[in-house]
Amino acid sequence: MRMRPTLSWTPTEDWPPGTTDPAPVVDVLSAGGVLVLSGAGISTESGIPDYRGEGGSLSRHTPMTYQDFTAGARARRRYWARSHLGWRTFGRALPNAGHRAVAAFERHGLLSGVITQNVDGLHQAAGSEGVVELHGSLARVVCLSCGALSTRGDLARRLEEANAGFEPVAAGINPDGDADLTDEQVGDFRVVDCARCGGILKPDVVFFGEAVPPARIEHCRELVRGAASLLVLGSSLTVMSGLRFVRLAAEEGKPVLIVNRDPTRGDLHARTRVALPLGPTLSAVAERLGIPVDDRTAAGSPS
Repeated sequence: MRMRPTLSWTPTEDWPPGTTDPAPVVDVLSAGGVLVLSGAGISTESGIPDYRGEGGSLSRHTPMTYQDFTAGARARRRYWARSHLGWRTFGRALPNAGHRAVAAFERHGLLSGVITQNVDGLHQAAGSEGVVELHGSLARVVCLSCGALSTRGDLARRLEEANAGFEPVAAGINPDGDADLTDEQVGDFRVVDCARCGGILKPDVVFFGEAVPPARIEHCRELVRGAASLLVLGSSLTVMSGLRFVRLAAEEGKPVLIVNRDPTRGDLHARTRVALPLGPTLSAVAERLGIPVDDRTAAGSPS
């Protein structure tokens, strides 16, 4: 039986309350050397839902696990049918005010780096450079046999050719990029194999139940150690993937600030949590710092 990933936690009654004053964020950015850790909440204003917030996808959707994906062709057919349809929307998403503000902070030398738990490429589309994609990117596809990398755009074209007329109406899209489809809508969707060796193709992302590459984790740890402070944007920090860096920053005596409307698992390690929406808050912070934010429409995530 397919098990639902354990991805929730419940704050206790004495959990630290949040503030609606963004001044602490202004203060740490003014000092520079800020490492940003972003989660799904920063992309909700771009039309990509988060997992655990109000109306989050986990209330209706169980993400594909690595174990399920590699276990059988039926699970991969279901995944790729849903993901192929979802990519038509996900791949066209545009950066929002939050992404653009982070890029502006970087351009003005206030950041030491950006680690994102997201797989949407929107930080890069907004102009951020040197972003560490902790969980990979949906814009890339990897062969599990030969390791060859290809673009999601190339795979989308191949899947379109193999599934002419595949136009189901989805009930919604999820943070991992797949659409809500019934088994009947998936039907006999045809999955394509690696063009080089015929192996199984998988998006170049870390599935639930799959480990983040150790070298990537260590690189992120070094970024935390080298930063003056850690600014968490739009992450509930429910899973250890991101929480470990908050704990490390706290252990190193570095200020941790969190901008997230709901309580997070990292609040006990933070100086404060600003309980405000990200886009307007980061735009206001940039204005206080006298930093112009490029509001031009940027290209969507790479295809």
